[in-house]
Amino acid sequence: MKKLITVVGARPQIIKSSAISRAIGNKFSKEIQEVIVHTGQHYDDNMSKIFFDELGIPNPDYNLNVGSGSHGAQTAKMLEGLESIFLKEKPDGVIVYGDTNSTIAGALAAVKIHIPVIHVEAGLRSFNKSMPEEINRIACDHMSTLLFTPTVTGMDNLAREGVSLLPEGKASVDNPQIHHCGDVMYDNSLYFSKHSEMQSTIIQELKLEANNYILGTVHRDMNTDDPQRMESIFTALINLAEEFEMKFVLPLHPRTKGKMESNLSEELRLRLIKSMHVVIIPPAGFLDILTLEKNAKLLITDSGGLQKEAYFFKKPCVILREQTEWVEIVSNGNAILADADYNRVEDAFRTLIKKDDFTYPSYYGEGNAAEFICQKIIEQI
Repeated sequence: MKKLITVVGARPQIIKSSAISRAIGNKFSKEIQEVIVHTGQHYDDNMSKIFFDELGIPNPDYNLNVGSGSHGAQTAKMLEGLESIFLKEKPDGVIVYGDTNSTIAGALAAVKIHIPVIHVEAGLRSFNKSMPEEINRIACDHMSTLLFTPTVTGMDNLAREGVSLLPEGKASVDNPQIHHCGDVMYDNSLYFSKHSEMQSTIIQELKLEANNYILGTVHRDMNTDDPQRMESIFTALINLAEEFEMKFVLPLHPRTKGKMESNLSEELRLRLIKSMHVVIIPPAGFLDILTLEKNAKLLITDSGGLQKEAYFFKKPCVILREQTEWVEIVSNGNAILADADYNRVEDAFRTLIKKDDFTYPSYYGEGNAAEFICQKIIEQI
């Protein structure tokens, strides 16, 4: 039996890991033993514990409780804690997801003591190294033994960086194996979509009309920590809400909520608070977010995960970033990059809200990525 350590820390990783945990439980329990380590990068219960409970993921075997901090301090605490756990557990491989500090810490701690790194969501690039996530992606990929990329674009990116797509021999850090597997989040969206229909009541609670409201999220520090960018984004949101007389539902990330007081002008904050069209709510659980996505008319977000989920549920999306790693949805016309420029955000919204000729090619697989990943781990680690 293979012993694998799964490292999670941010709530998107918890969600992604549920697909692998589900596949192990349903099909590979005799071949794979999973040990879950939560770094504590997201330490608020609304941002973490609720997701373990909702998604039916086993409680973590370890929690490092690192909390917030600078990139260096946070990553250093993770490295120390993870190395100790890896030495104790002696796993056959370590699974990391995505591009956070938990990802880079898990990969670096493992590769330094010669434990194979398995990177789920490999090969993605925004081509903007000012984003900490881009540095984490690149570094993690080049420390990994097995790389699972959700898209053909990811394969192309890795090939350009000199990673062989047709290696011979046993997989190792010097001879990595790359697989185009589809997206584990598509697995989850298909699986949990049915659960959300039965369990979530958020549409009724917020008195929303299906296909007649906008879902918006803002959480990236480049948007929340820069007063000019934050002012511009929320100006666009309130302008559009009032112009189109539609409800704009904004689940507020803790970072965003904390920055609104200091980084928004008094005039804009009052407009938001007093507006009958803007609905500000606490962070929503995964099933509630899925329900909000499925029933929205359009999404406005700086979240990589919500960009994809918008596509999965056939909803257009305005992206509050200058670049995206999910280039397919932009090139196909399903989403528009607007950055934090309120004119561009408003123009993108007006374009997408009236567009009616969207197409949805199967860029992200068929919904069986997690089983594919587990099978390849058993064969190659």
